[in-house]
Order: sequence, then structure tokens, then C-alpha cells
Amino acid sequence: MDRIDPDIARFVEQMRQDWKQFPPFETLSFAEQRVAAEKVRARWALGGPVMARTLERSFDPGAGELRVRVYQPVNDDSPLPALIYIHGGGFTLFSIDTHDRLMREYAARGGFVVVGVDYPLSPEAKYPTALNRIEGLMLWLRDNAGRWGIDPDRLAMGGDSAGGNLSFATCLRLRERGELGLVKAILSNYGGFSATISDEAEARFGGPASILHREEARGYWANYLRGPEDEDDPEACPLLAEFSGFPPCFLAVPELDLVAEHSLAMHERLKQAGVDVECVVYPGALHSFLEAMSISALARRAIADGAAFVARRIGA
Repeated sequence: MDRIDPDIARFVEQMRQDWKQFPPFETLSFAEQRVAAEKVRARWALGGPVMARTLERSFDPGAGELRVRVYQPVNDDSPLPALIYIHGGGFTLFSIDTHDRLMREYAARGGFVVVGVDYPLSPEAKYPTALNRIEGLMLWLRDNAGRWGIDPDRLAMGGDSAGGNLSFATCLRLRERGELGLVKAILSNYGGFSATISDEAEARFGGPASILHREEARGYWANYLRGPEDEDDPEACPLLAEFSGFPPCFLAVPELDLVAEHSLAMHERLKQAGVDVECVVYPGALHSFLEAMSISALARRAIADGAAFVARRIGA
């Protein structure tokens, strides 16, 4: 792993130092893990663009309560296009607070509204609880987006890691309903699309010293899924799905990531289905590298690439 970008290496080392103030992760309850994770990630959410307006709401869009945060980058009374962004964290950790700066960066760079989604976390909320609520949010926005100054005809979805998974899964649900036209683009940052991690990926990028290793990933999937049968469900593991009719997609792939193989396989599946897809591999990058945006030019470039893609597709 000597090919790690130096700034990303600094990011990883700082997180390791910050984790030392807590007991070993595996000894903590899920509630304690989340508190610790929020504190370790807090420094990376500081600074960055100032929004013209930020709105936060907790409400039930039809399938159970969600907390959302709406970032409006400019003062404009006309309905604006929007990216609905779903944070990562193995379906188990993190929130719109850990990803606050990342979402503000997308809003500022792309000139569109970003709607950050706090979905119910696993294992307390097993699959498909979070998916049901995000689907409910998208259907609510179809009819009510104007309440938040959003144009319902110019929506994109996106997320990192588990959030990439949930974005694709939501679009599969919407396609079943005949509502896939709601989503004009998908942005996926190092999405985790399968419960399977190959031996090759673990040998090259995993192990106890890595930012994400196979046993950790397996733990997250065990938290999320109800049982082994869900591993065969395309709405839980979208790599199994067929993608005809999907909107244009952008896949941001860290070169040295345990789940890079998922995004590369997804790229092939999308091309086979005739989907307009862009796949960019970022040399020297690791899983979660976008959070290093305050110190990493590579992370800032990846954010700018994703923001430009979304802006082109939704007319921002």
C-alpha cells in the first residue's frame, strides 16, 4: 500500500490517532460506536462553503420518520435542481453531521440543492427499513419538492459506500413503480454493491491495518441483512440487478479500496444495459477518501468531478 496518496495517508493516520481516545471498537455497543465515530469524523466536517440557506426537518414521508437537511447554495426563489445524498457508514454508522461538509461542497460546486438523508441504522433497522423510507422520500419529493424550493423534474440521487448501494436500490424500486423518471442521474462514491469481497481484494487492500477490511465489511452486511437469503436480493445487493432504463451514472472509484471491484463490476453491468455511465478511478485513494477534502487535492478533484456530472445532468 505504498502507493497511497500522501494527503490521504495523513487523513488515515489522523483518524487512527483520534480513535486511540476510545476503547477498541469491537468492545463498544452500537450506540457507543456511533458516538465515537461522530467524534472521530467531526474535524473533517468543519469549514468549507457557507450556504445561503439550510433547512432541517424530521418528518414521515410515508414509510417512517426521516431527518433531512436541505442545503441551498444560492439565494434564488425559483425552484432549483437537487441531489438527494445518502451518507455511508456500513449501514451502521455516521449521519448527515459526519457528511455535512461533503454535502455543502457538492452544493457549492454544483450550484444545486443537496438534500442530506439520515436513514435508520442497522442492526436495529434491518433491510429493507432504510430503503423503504428513502423510496418514500423520493415519492414525497415528486409531489412536494416545491415546499423546499426544489424542482421535482430535476432530481439526482447519490451517496458514498452504503449510500451508493441505497441510491441504486431506490432506483430499482422506482423502476418497479414506473417512477424511475424521477431520477435524472446517479452519483456513486465507492459504493458497496455486494456482500461478497473477493480473496484478491482482501489480499491487496484489506487486513487489520487497512481503513476497511473484509471482516469489518462482513460485520456491516450482517448488521444490515436479515439473513443469508438477502444476499440474493438485488435490492439489497444491487450488483445482481439488471439496469435497463437507468439514468446516467457516475462511479467514483478509489484505486486502493477493498470494494473497488464492486464499482468496476457495476460499470460493466451498466454498460451491458446500455446505460450512459462514467467511471473514474482515483490513483492512490482509499475508501472514505472524500472526507479528507480539507487537506487532499485528490479528494477535492473527485468532489468537483461528481458535482460537475450531476450539474450537467440536472441542469444546474
